[in-house]
Amino acid sequence: MNRSENVINLIEDGKIEKATELFNQVLKESDAEEIYNLAEDLYMLGFSNFAKKAYQSLLAKFPNEDILRAQLADLAVSDGHDEEALEYLSAIKPESDAYVNSLLVAADLYQTQGLLEVSEHKLLEALQLAPDEEAVIFGLAEFYFSTKKFGKAIESYLTLVKLGFTQLASVSMVQRLGQCYAEVGKFEQALGYFDQLNDKQISPDARFQIAFTQLQVKNYEEAIKNFVKLKSNYKDYTTLYPYLAIAYEQQGLLNEALETLQEGLSVDQYNIKLYEQASSVSLKLQQVESAQTYLEKALEIDPDNLTIVIQYSNLLVSRQKYQETIDFLSSFIQNNEIDPQIYWNLGKAYSALDNDTKAIKYYESASRVYDDNPTFIREFAILNRRVGNLEEARENVAQYLRLVPDDLDMQEFEDELLENF
Repeated sequence: MNRSENVINLIEDGKIEKATELFNQVLKESDAEEIYNLAEDLYMLGFSNFAKKAYQSLLAKFPNEDILRAQLADLAVSDGHDEEALEYLSAIKPESDAYVNSLLVAADLYQTQGLLEVSEHKLLEALQLAPDEEAVIFGLAEFYFSTKKFGKAIESYLTLVKLGFTQLASVSMVQRLGQCYAEVGKFEQALGYFDQLNDKQISPDARFQIAFTQLQVKNYEEAIKNFVKLKSNYKDYTTLYPYLAIAYEQQGLLNEALETLQEGLSVDQYNIKLYEQASSVSLKLQQVESAQTYLEKALEIDPDNLTIVIQYSNLLVSRQKYQETIDFLSSFIQNNEIDPQIYWNLGKAYSALDNDTKAIKYYESASRVYDDNPTFIREFAILNRRVGNLEEARENVAQYLRLVPDDLDMQEFEDELLENF
C-alpha cells in the first residue's frame, strides 16, 4: 500500500491528524502524477478540503495548467464558494485546452444560482466546441432533466446511447429515458426502457416512476407490486401513498386503499391530499362518520382550502345537516369567497329549511356557472315553481330538456307549467 492509499485510509478511519501529516509529506516528496492522482481520488470520495489543497499545490508548480483551475473551480462550486469559482474560471481563456471543462463547471455554477438560461448557454457552447464529448452531452442531458425539459433531455440521452454510453457517473441512460418518456406522457415507450432495468439499477425515484407509469396504462397489479416494494424499502417516500391507494381502488380493494392512506398519514400527518382521499374512500365503504372526520382534520390544517371546504359542505348536505352547512359556509360568504358550489350548497340548505328567499338568492348566484348542469337546473326549476316564479320555472325546465330531452318526468313537469299560463 503506497502513501496515497494510506492517506485515504486514515481519512476514512477518522484519523485526520495522522492523515494530514502523511498528506503533507506526499505533497512535499511525491511527483506531480502521484499528487494529481491522489487529488482526483480525494475529490471522487468527497474529501474536498484535502483535494483542494492537492490541486493548489500542483497549480503553484504548474501555473499554466488550466485543468487544475477547472478542478478547483468545480470544488469551489460544490462548497458554495461562488466568487472563488468565478476567479478560477475567469483565468481560463477560450484557447485553453481546459476551456470546455471550464464551461461545464460554469454551467453548474450558474444553475446553482438559478441562472438557467446562462447555464444552458454555457453547455451549448461546450457542445459546439466538443460535439462528441460524452461529458458535455451528459451535462446537457442532466441539465434538461433537472429543469424538466424532458423532450430535449431525451435527445441528449439517446445521443449518448448511440455513442455506446449506457451509464455515466452512476446514472443509467436507460433509466433516465424511461423517466423522461413517462414525464412527457409516452408511457408505453417509458415502460419499454424500464423493462430493461434490473432491480439493482432502479433508484427509489425510478421505482416510483415505473409504478406511476404502470398506473397510467392501467396495469394496476404491477403498479401495486412496485409501489409496495418501494414502500417496504422507503416508508418515508410519502409521494407513493396516494397513488398506491388509487391502484388499490381501481382493483376494488377499498379496505387496502384506506389502510394505505392511513399508513401514509402516519408518516405525513399534514398531507391534505391524503385526508381528502381517505374521506373519499371512507364514503365508498359507507363509513360516513370517518369520512367527515378526515375532512375535519384537513380543515384543522388548512381551514381556507376551498377544495376541502366544498367537499365538507357537500358531505354535510348529503347528511341533511342543513343548519350546520349554513353555519359552516356563512364565514366564506362574508369573506367574499365566491365559488359557485358554495352558493349551490347554501341554496340547497336554505331550501331544505324552507327559507325560500335566501334559497332563491343563492341559486341565482350559482346559476351563472351551472346553467348547463341538469341536476342544478332541475332543483332550481322545482324551487322556482314552489315560490310561484312560474315563468322562471318554465325557462328552467325548457333549458333542462334541451340537455336531457328524454326525461319523461320533466316533460310532464313542463306540461303542468304550461297549463298554468
